[in-house]
Amino acid sequence: MHKDTKRREALLYHAKPTPGKIQVVPTKKYASQRDLSLAYSPGVAEPCLEIAKDVNNVYKYTAKGNLVAVITNGTAVLGLGDIGPEASKPVMEGKALLFKIFSDIDVFDIEIGTKDIEEFIATVKNIAPTFGGINLEDIKAPESFEIERRLVEELKIPVMHDDQHGTAIISSAALLNALELAEKEICKVKVVISGAGSAALACANLYVLLGVKLENIIMFDKDGVLSKDRADLSELQKKYSYGKKGINLAEALNGADVFLGLSAGNILTAEMLLTMNDNPIVFAMANPVPEIDYNVAINAREDIIMATGRSDHPNQVNNVLGFPYIFRGALDVRATKINEAMKMAAVKALAELAKTPVPEQVNIAYGETKLNFGKDYIIPKPFDPRLITVVAPAVAKAAMDSGVAQIEITDWEKYEEELLERLGSDNKMIRLLINRAKTNPKRIIFAEADHLDVLKAAQIVLEEGIGIPILLGNKEIIQELMEEIGFEGDVTIIDPKTKEENDRRNKYAKAFWKTRKRRGITLLDAEKWMRERNYFAAMMVNEGEADAMVTGYSRSYPSVVKPIMELIDKGPGVTRIATTNMMMTSRGPMFLSDTAINVNPSAEDLAKIALMTAKTVRMFGMEPVIAMVSFSNFGSSQNESSKKIREAVAYLHKYYPDLIVDGEIQTDFALNSELLKSKFPFSKLVNKKVNTLIYPNLDAANITYKMLKELNKADSIGPIMMGLDKPVHIFQLGASVEEMVNMAAVAVVDAQEKGRKIKKN
Repeated sequence: MHKDTKRREALLYHAKPTPGKIQVVPTKKYASQRDLSLAYSPGVAEPCLEIAKDVNNVYKYTAKGNLVAVITNGTAVLGLGDIGPEASKPVMEGKALLFKIFSDIDVFDIEIGTKDIEEFIATVKNIAPTFGGINLEDIKAPESFEIERRLVEELKIPVMHDDQHGTAIISSAALLNALELAEKEICKVKVVISGAGSAALACANLYVLLGVKLENIIMFDKDGVLSKDRADLSELQKKYSYGKKGINLAEALNGADVFLGLSAGNILTAEMLLTMNDNPIVFAMANPVPEIDYNVAINAREDIIMATGRSDHPNQVNNVLGFPYIFRGALDVRATKINEAMKMAAVKALAELAKTPVPEQVNIAYGETKLNFGKDYIIPKPFDPRLITVVAPAVAKAAMDSGVAQIEITDWEKYEEELLERLGSDNKMIRLLINRAKTNPKRIIFAEADHLDVLKAAQIVLEEGIGIPILLGNKEIIQELMEEIGFEGDVTIIDPKTKEENDRRNKYAKAFWKTRKRRGITLLDAEKWMRERNYFAAMMVNEGEADAMVTGYSRSYPSVVKPIMELIDKGPGVTRIATTNMMMTSRGPMFLSDTAINVNPSAEDLAKIALMTAKTVRMFGMEPVIAMVSFSNFGSSQNESSKKIREAVAYLHKYYPDLIVDGEIQTDFALNSELLKSKFPFSKLVNKKVNTLIYPNLDAANITYKMLKELNKADSIGPIMMGLDKPVHIFQLGASVEEMVNMAAVAVVDAQEKGRKIKKN
């Protein structure tokens, strides 16, 4: 992307529609005067008095127990350095967003306008009663060490400087597993560290706790090796001054077992790697450019075990694997601090998790047949949904065992269920979808690329590596728009109406006519239709000149569906095409079918729609739990609509007994497990979390999904076409850029799935 365009897009993202990335949302009713009198005066006096009697009641009556402060003075921001407190606020808001989406922790970001250690500490201490925990962020060393040390000692809530300890915890987990694979004893390995800042020192401290000997660590900063003769070292750096005076990085690496880089890009060479011991462990974590390029490293040493800070290589050391769950566990037992035992518990939990079988959802997200513990998988993936139920309980238990917990968890199964419930409120599925698409991008036709928003979506698809766009439309208009938005890159542009496409049009027309000549289609008709972009695009997919297509932005759904149905065959064994919408709701992803095609499906059609939807749900790595919804419950009405649902369910129960499906059932009973269990304990949906709703007709499904989208601002992906032999998907008229990008990702994943089946056959 053009630099100015990228800059404009980043600024627009932060400015519109509302400035910033976070907001405060009420958690209690406030519609009536009664609600307001309870929320404020006079009702609010009662909890105030209870807290005055016992200060611990603040956790019972306020949000303190789930509220973390992300605090900085902006002196060491990302790679930007000392940019000041105001300029650091977007980063702190971003950290707040990560806390919320990964562990459901609320955050106030606090930017403090002082570089004075005492003033900073005093400010944090004075505001600490507001919070259940403190996450220090982007504070330069060595001040950060003293600030954290003092606040940990003087406050009775968890305090952690994530820049230091987050990286240390994740890389320590990676180190344990890498040493196991390399068959090396931790007490014997020689470690070389490039970087002597807060993160590097924290890593070294934790490595020593794990068993690395102090004298086996050689550390470098920008001025060279840390040695006893250096007079410019801090007290913390002196601990690691075991280097020989004047030795350089290349000399230190000779015979080393482990390299840890938290410094600058491209300072490590292939020649240096060759001097390391067998099965060298290299953590090159400078970002965005590692100390050595990943491909250079693995080509230099086949036996290397490597991790970086980048998401496009195996073994990403990403702090998001740690801080959300460490604070989650600490808050849930009301820990007074985050101590070494809790950090070590997180290290061991992460290391062990990488050795356990990976859920299919994670394999799908990363485009893997099966992720297994090994050189390319030594730490869990950031999208692994088990992180919250593995790391948080380990941290909570360590807090209890080490005596810093103020409350105890006794029912760990219940606690894990509560943690899983916290995962339902974000859009992880979209991130998983896009990540999976990026693992194997496909050629995807944007059939209306001469519309600005469609072109913007294609631009994002290309730049994010989701797919390889093929742009259809008026070439001059497309090129003008590309110039306007800074769309750069080598992309194919095709105008089906031009002379230069004559040969291809004629080829497509003959191929189409050959399959439809006994269905009233003449060759002349076929030649005329191939000038229309949707017919042309569909034939490109049919002929294997593209892998998928998306269309529908500027035309009504029925007018776009017609050419697709005429040109694209149904899949093997499919007799009915249908659509589903994936809605991102507060309870997690919900699939709603059929939202766009079948006006009044029969019982047989409904059964087929349910089966196709189940297949689509599995494509996203989820196990379908299907409610066939109606206005009645289990035979309470003899209406034709209810009867056809009962027939469909009976068919599915008989021929697909392993499928979790039931009905007919009202929507509230389907979604409220307690209500269902109390009234209909015989249902196959009891004690199950419904994630799929099949509706009796198009009216009900379409109205429901559009109402959810507008009233609850639920993100929607769809309608997703089901039953076609080729990956063809249709936007809703006037879809947003984001919706089109998501649908393009669906099309790519669909192409991946269909390609996989062809290979199997």
